Amino acid sequence: MEFSFGASATKILTTTGFSSLEGGDIIMLVVACLLLYLAIWKKFEPLLLLPIGFGCLLANIPMSMMASTDAGGLLNFFYQGIKHEILPPLIFLGVGALTDFGPLLANPATLLLGAAAQVGVYVTLIGAVLLGFNMHEASAIGIIGGADGPTSIFIASKLAPHLLAPIAVAAYSYMSLVPLIQPPIMRLLTTEKERKIKMAQLKPISQTVKILFPVVVTIVCCLMLPGVTPLLGMLMLGNLFRESGVTARLHETSETHLINIVTILLALAVGSSMTADSFLRLETLKIIVLGLLAFCIATAGGVLFGKLMCKMTGGRVNPLIGSAGVSAVPMAARVSQKVGAEADSSNFLLMHAMGPNVAGVIGSAVAAGVFISLFGDIPAVTEPHAAIADVIGTVEPGIKAAIAQVADVAAGVN
Repeated sequence: MEFSFGASATKILTTTGFSSLEGGDIIMLVVACLLLYLAIWKKFEPLLLLPIGFGCLLANIPMSMMASTDAGGLLNFFYQGIKHEILPPLIFLGVGALTDFGPLLANPATLLLGAAAQVGVYVTLIGAVLLGFNMHEASAIGIIGGADGPTSIFIASKLAPHLLAPIAVAAYSYMSLVPLIQPPIMRLLTTEKERKIKMAQLKPISQTVKILFPVVVTIVCCLMLPGVTPLLGMLMLGNLFRESGVTARLHETSETHLINIVTILLALAVGSSMTADSFLRLETLKIIVLGLLAFCIATAGGVLFGKLMCKMTGGRVNPLIGSAGVSAVPMAARVSQKVGAEADSSNFLLMHAMGPNVAGVIGSAVAAGVFISLFGDIPAVTEPHAAIADVIGTVEPGIKAAIAQVADVAAGVN
């Protein structure tokens, strides 16, 4: 067979990714490099942005079969963990194992601060509808205001899977920008006198109360909102591992190895969904803007409610801890501590801010449960009843016949 160098070179060239590289791919590769820059050099949420950025890099290399939509590809298998709602609940299991609900239990009123911060979720939902999104899409976008990445991914995969990539990137980006976004809002809405308020030391909480808390919350919340059970149930199971005192190995695994492995899989899967077709759209820009609006409103809502609590308690609550009502644990609590310390270096708000911070985790999960109940696909509850009716319909004639025979026998005896 005659060898042709030109034909061989052409064949080799057509099998490389360069031959299929398009403008959208190049833009997304730049986006991927930007995420890597923010993660490595700016240290913005590196544990998440680095694998998300690299997943985006891999997904946008032509012919690599690494996008979430490439059936049989490596990252397509990872993406099934999102599609089938496996990875976000496992993240919550690890978060629960890392979370101490003691500050919340010591000052239950801070639960209201976590609830107040969820106002950003509902305001953003309205804004998304006004911008042309349907209720399913608006619900998924609104959860960004809770600053909870796994919850945003969970509800997006249920209600708006086509928007998963921009929602996930917006949620994690704003989580990483908490130290930049929140302080100006906190200073704007509070006076220096309010920022200097010192709060009383929290009372200790017994182990029995800490053990009962995850069990009671699971029963009450999951009965009210069954759709949130995968998230809230795993969160409370992880916390029970922590507080029970009898599952040290499970606790250690959940808060270290498991959450680290799942974070890698989840972040790579999210990055693999960031292709030009799914990301380079007008909807993406709208989601980025709405996400920022949601986060700012959530922060403001928490601080303003903190001011209200400050007045109602005669100045015993520092309004700064209200900003920690978003779900970015523990970063938002650290920001409250930092801004408070700027006003008075002897002011220690970290543990007080952890109360609304962990309440925000529960609050964002509950908000997701509300949206799933309202707009999700609710399993039919009539099927078991219909099956029972079929059984009764089959058995009923036999029962009636048996009763008639017994009556005949009784009549003969009499």
